[in-house]
Amino acid sequence: MSGIELALLSFPVLMALIFLRIPIGLAMLLVGFAGVWLVTGSERPILAQLKTTPFDTFSSYSLSIVPLFLLMGQFATKGGMSRALFRAAETWLGHRKGGVAMAAVGACGAFGAICGSSLATAATMGQVALPELRRFGYSGALSTGCLAAGGTLGILIPPSVILVIYAILTEQNIAKLFVAAFIPGFLAAFGYMLTIAIYVRLKPDAAGQRPKSEGGERWRALMEVWPVLAIFLIVIGGIYAGWFTPTEGAAVGAAGTGLVAWINGGLDRQGLKEALLKTAISTGMIFFIILGAAVFNSFLAFSQLPQAAAGFVGELGWSPWLVLTVILMTYLIFGCIMDSLSMILLTIPIFFPMVMALDFGLTPEQTALWFGILVLIVVEVGLITPPVGMNLFVINSMADGVSIGQTYRGAAPFILSDFVRVAILVAFPGITLALVELLF
Repeated sequence: MSGIELALLSFPVLMALIFLRIPIGLAMLLVGFAGVWLVTGSERPILAQLKTTPFDTFSSYSLSIVPLFLLMGQFATKGGMSRALFRAAETWLGHRKGGVAMAAVGACGAFGAICGSSLATAATMGQVALPELRRFGYSGALSTGCLAAGGTLGILIPPSVILVIYAILTEQNIAKLFVAAFIPGFLAAFGYMLTIAIYVRLKPDAAGQRPKSEGGERWRALMEVWPVLAIFLIVIGGIYAGWFTPTEGAAVGAAGTGLVAWINGGLDRQGLKEALLKTAISTGMIFFIILGAAVFNSFLAFSQLPQAAAGFVGELGWSPWLVLTVILMTYLIFGCIMDSLSMILLTIPIFFPMVMALDFGLTPEQTALWFGILVLIVVEVGLITPPVGMNLFVINSMADGVSIGQTYRGAAPFILSDFVRVAILVAFPGITLALVELLF
């Protein structure tokens, strides 16, 4: 059996191991080790790699940004920032038809700007917003659906852990990727709010009405979120202004968020211990997946599958847009069974060379930035796509009395909104690249 045949066979084997509930990092490690052994006829290449790869990977300065952004999210949760953001959005939007659900989406977007994790955004905002949505008569489907969708903004609006991993894998500028994600992120939030507005008009019984807040209450609630805005401007603005690198920006953001949480009384000694422990657990999980992916990708390199796939696509003579559509559809399918980080680590080494070999009328850097944002968006859709959309299960587990079927139905309109947004961004790459061209 040739190396390419072994590589193609490895994917169904990997899927089978995942369905058997073997952790994705361990599954990729085992399949990659066995694959290298079969291709080379020896275990020595992979043993040699294992002597150096873990240290080189985990001591990487670029990857240190990951635990810092995760710690930033933990401090933000401890500091009650999620509650302040939701309260501010609710006082300004809550009196409108579907306004409390819109406020939940807006608060998810704002919290995602200091969190960087979809699951953390969904879980944190779910704790804050679900009781309010129920209190004002929102249906279980709409409540859980809007929060699951809003949670995906955590990995799209910078800073984003997934964007950092993509930048490292493809050797792209992290700051430029963050800039490129801004407009698609705002389009996502606007699209979700528009979806809610249409939903509550088609199904009036799905949402109740909240009394309009007084002007003084609105401004007081808005003033409570100034620390979030200040931290975001310091971190993101500092990176773009060249005051510090993305990794240094993450450290500044974590320190600032921790200080605000301490001032707000949410970060005592026990809270600090819990935040550090949860960050360590999440970091260990992510780094182990990265290690498994490194071994699996070494196997793919030995098999020559990425080069063969790029050559095969070139020989087909398909339109670059058709190839891109097939790749994005593949991500949607993978999103039904895999988490976002695993998808990125598993597929980028194969799909990225294929895309870079195609002509979209863009420079190589523009193509890489545009493709990265498209991948991030489609991965985000996977988080709310049945049967294994992880955000759906996170929110549903917090909503007593709401069946998973109701949550699936509630997420469907938001998935449709995502499809429309992807189509727009595919057809008009300039939307994604406009800010990058303006600032750089």
